[in-house]
Amino acid sequence: MDSQRYPRLSRIALPADLRQFPETELPAVAEELRAYLIETVSQVGGHFGAGLGVIELTVALHYLYDTPNDRLVWDVGHQCYPHKILTGRRDRIHTVKKKGGLAPFPKRDESEYDTFGVGHSSTSISAALGMAIALQRAGDERRVVAVIGDGAMTAGMAYEALNHAGGMDPEPNLLVVLNDNRMSISENVGGLTKMLGRMMSSRTMNAMREGGKKLLGDKKKPTARFVRRWEEHWKGMFVPSTLFEEMGFHYSGPIDGHDMNALVSSLKTLKTLKGPQLLHVITTKGKGFSLAEGDQIEYHAVSPFDPDVGVVKKTGPVKPTYTQVFGDWLCDMAATDDKLMGITPAMREGSGMVRFSQEFPARYFDVAIAEQHAVTLAAGMACEGAKPVVAIYSTFLQRGYDQLIHDVALQDLDVLFAIDRAGVVGPDGATHAGSFDLSYLRCIPNMLVMAPSDESECRQMLSTGFKHSGPAAVRYPRGTGPGVAVQPTLDTLPIGKADLRRRGGKLALLSFGTVLPAAQQVADEFALTLVNMRFVKPLDRTLILELADSHEGFVTVEDNVIMGGAGSAVAELLAGERLSLPVLHLGLPDSFQEHASREQLLSEAGLDAPAIRKAVLARWPDLGKAGPRSAAG
Repeated sequence: MDSQRYPRLSRIALPADLRQFPETELPAVAEELRAYLIETVSQVGGHFGAGLGVIELTVALHYLYDTPNDRLVWDVGHQCYPHKILTGRRDRIHTVKKKGGLAPFPKRDESEYDTFGVGHSSTSISAALGMAIALQRAGDERRVVAVIGDGAMTAGMAYEALNHAGGMDPEPNLLVVLNDNRMSISENVGGLTKMLGRMMSSRTMNAMREGGKKLLGDKKKPTARFVRRWEEHWKGMFVPSTLFEEMGFHYSGPIDGHDMNALVSSLKTLKTLKGPQLLHVITTKGKGFSLAEGDQIEYHAVSPFDPDVGVVKKTGPVKPTYTQVFGDWLCDMAATDDKLMGITPAMREGSGMVRFSQEFPARYFDVAIAEQHAVTLAAGMACEGAKPVVAIYSTFLQRGYDQLIHDVALQDLDVLFAIDRAGVVGPDGATHAGSFDLSYLRCIPNMLVMAPSDESECRQMLSTGFKHSGPAAVRYPRGTGPGVAVQPTLDTLPIGKADLRRRGGKLALLSFGTVLPAAQQVADEFALTLVNMRFVKPLDRTLILELADSHEGFVTVEDNVIMGGAGSAVAELLAGERLSLPVLHLGLPDSFQEHASREQLLSEAGLDAPAIRKAVLARWPDLGKAGPRSAAG
């Protein structure tokens, strides 16, 4: 680090070093931290806007609390880059998201300052409350702080934790910092957002109420209870904070989250208070970088860019991503069927629904970070004859699994799940990997489960699932496909019918999803049978049994965990028919894959062409003795 450019930050390896500075120096430290974050992320890419918005808050918390002895729990982990810089990882921040580098989210085995692993949102209050309870029972006076924001307060789990914490006796010593930047990845939506937007600063009132508490003493006394109720109603006339007060939290704020003096002053006061506290701070996502402030969605996460120019849009012809294929299909199908409803849990941009939201606003529903609600909302729509499409990431659908089973599948309702980011995802790491969807979907009765091998097939499967009577799922990966031209029609596929790509001898490769091109190379090299299975549930039973009679073994290939996945379905079918055909299952390992590029992770999992070739030859070495053959066999 250049000590001339960063005279203060270069002296801060750990928070203990930060605490050596006089309080008057904290604004300057924050300025250097913001400049360093802009410099590094612009060079290597990563989450950007959210970190810029919590610079002052991060500095203030590490300055006033004895971290890691005191517990600091982050929510929506992409806020954590400044935290990582101040906690011993300053000189490695340029490795974020890279193989062997820093994780993009807090991770317990990366640093003792990362007290709780975070990838999904709205977990901080529950985790922090659990820590506070455990410490309190042990007689430990350490403090616990949860920082929730960037849309995370829109999820039901946060309110479950607030409800629990506010009703406990004895009261837990817990501080919740609500970082209110009015944003998720898109703009925040819902009634809570409107309520928070009406709030006004009330420092004088908070000072009055604290003075009153000291005068009245024990809050259980009748006089204290009466004054507290009067104060809450009076406060509600000016600041609609009674939601948090009625849940048992002492509410403070809102305050300017970029005013270091106000932050430090408020946090100092809150450190002296017992019981559950909530501090409401107002911040700006992308603060300090004008382009990010002006386009908070674009600068949520970025590829490397020139800070003087900003993010530059790619030009020239590019292959459409699977997400774009879905977005175009959604608009085309909506134009032909006015019963179609589009639902997203706060992922309008990520799931490709921007155009749909503009062209069909009355049929577009962003439910905020509320996956459980999104699924049951779709179920309710289906009960009344609508045709809902839930656009959701594979890893996020896990959060609505109970609703998927009980509210949709059990009632056999017409809901289509367009599952993005399935299989290997890459740099965001294990928390965002869609490794399990084939396993958790295929075990549910009434489900139709499809995995396209290319862009055109993806569109056909979406139409198939939409027109199918009952719950259906199409799972597709992040990024682009092999470049197959997408037809503008809304044709469907025959349900449960696989696509026999080439007929060969000895072995049959059964490929599920976008790993087909890698399997194709191996099948062509050794003149093996290749099947694009298309359907995980139902399987093409007729074709599988036919191939079992004419081949010495099967190789199943999928970018899903092997355990319980599509290959397991093939093995179950063979076992049910009392066939002892050898089957080699290739898929994702029984472990959480770390962050790396998608190509690196596929290779590590044995799912690129060289790895598939090696695995097949290890099981059937005689194939190699015959030498490679032509594609014609």
